[in-house]
Amino acid sequence: MTASSMNKPGLIVRVAAKGDGATADGRHSPLAAPGDVLEDDGSLTHGPDHVEPACRHFPACGSCQLQHLSERALAGFVGDRVAGAARGQGIEPPLMPPAHVSPPHSRRRATLHAQAIGRRVVLGFREAASHRLVDLKQCEVLAPALFALVGPLRTLLSARADRKLAVDIELTLADQGVAAGLTGYVAEGLAQTEALLDFARDSALARLTIDAGYGPDTVWEPEPVTITLGGTPVALPPGAFLQATADGEAALAGAAREWLHGAATIADLFSGLGTFAFALAGPGTKVLAVEAARDAHLACQAAARMHARPVLSAHRDLFRNPLRAEELDRFAGVLLDPPRAGAREQIEQIAGSRVARVVYVSCNPASWARDAATLIAGGYRLAELRSVGQFRWSTHVELASLFVR
Repeated sequence: MTASSMNKPGLIVRVAAKGDGATADGRHSPLAAPGDVLEDDGSLTHGPDHVEPACRHFPACGSCQLQHLSERALAGFVGDRVAGAARGQGIEPPLMPPAHVSPPHSRRRATLHAQAIGRRVVLGFREAASHRLVDLKQCEVLAPALFALVGPLRTLLSARADRKLAVDIELTLADQGVAAGLTGYVAEGLAQTEALLDFARDSALARLTIDAGYGPDTVWEPEPVTITLGGTPVALPPGAFLQATADGEAALAGAAREWLHGAATIADLFSGLGTFAFALAGPGTKVLAVEAARDAHLACQAAARMHARPVLSAHRDLFRNPLRAEELDRFAGVLLDPPRAGAREQIEQIAGSRVARVVYVSCNPASWARDAATLIAGGYRLAELRSVGQFRWSTHVELASLFVR
């Protein structure tokens, strides 16, 4: 937009962090896109970047907040969220490429909810800011293999005829197919157990687990379930973290490979199953993968040994026991992908180290920006910054960044 057009009264100039359109003078309007005009009577005149939503459940379904944005406006929102977080900490971001946004029907993991309402079972995502459920008839973000299970799951749960039914359903697309986990479901008697097994077989599930309050119990798994990371099949424990889309994972891992190319030794911190460790390891590059979750650590360790990958897996809680500066100094590069809260203790150690290159991947621009300020105060420079929208049409954004000494 030109400077003169931005001064037009009521013009929506940006989309705020929670998805509302905002005018230059600070007024907000829900479901507004940049270029729309907020009229004096509160109505909205649509501009060229306001499009027809792709899904019949929008905007009620809490999974999506931004289906009214054009592709250009959606990518702009993702990039602006990341750049805005940096500026909020007094960091002027370097020139950023356009945001990478995952395509429709690419989400490979999701948690749905099911509840008995009267004589029927409602199954889907929750409404925005509510415990009410949207009974999914359509979904433009889920991978087809995940959405194909919505109907069969609804039929399975409806057979229970239990008015107190409330089940969480975790779906993950693995190498062998969909791994499904039901939390809050108890199979009572032989008939219900057989119905579960019939559902798993007829749906060609890779795995079915049931958690009645004591942890997931596997009831169906014809062969060990794996997820291929960096060309390496890795065992996929129930509930293990996985990047939301293969497309988004490729964008983040590609940035890491580019930025750490030529580094002989790399420390991958908060490594999980080894998403980045296996992508980075190879001829001339050894990776130390450090993870606190025991099941993820063991899966990464076993995969590295089985496939002779140069990845050494270490079991360590980096919040309570971060790698110290003197330990980090042994590495040519460091990559970290911490939880949403960030990694204050570990960042302080990195800031005091002599590591030449640090790649920071984050799912929370606010905590990343706080940690980035610590790195910069310790003598690092933000060299590159890329934004990624894996959760398409959502206000949730991710990023990859490179810091150099």
